[in-house]
Amino acid sequence: MWLPTPIYERIPQFWFLLGILFIASGVYLGFEFHQSFWYLGIGFVCWLYGGGIFLLRLHHRSQPRTAEQTTASIE
Repeated sequence: MWLPTPIYERIPQFWFLLGILFIASGVYLGFEFHQSFWYLGIGFVCWLYGGGIFLLRLHHRSQPRTAEQTTASIE
């Protein structure tokens, strides 16, 4: 599935923001509310997922391209 470039570039920020919102919701509800632990857990997972995507893309983009990769992308 092809995504437009602006949307594709914002996916890690979306997951990071979603994680922060889940964590904030869990803290807002308080620890007396038993589902707040789920909110915190899901928020932490989303936060890590967004950071992981960002770091993987950063690592991949910092690697130099080989001659085979550049000719394959041109064709």
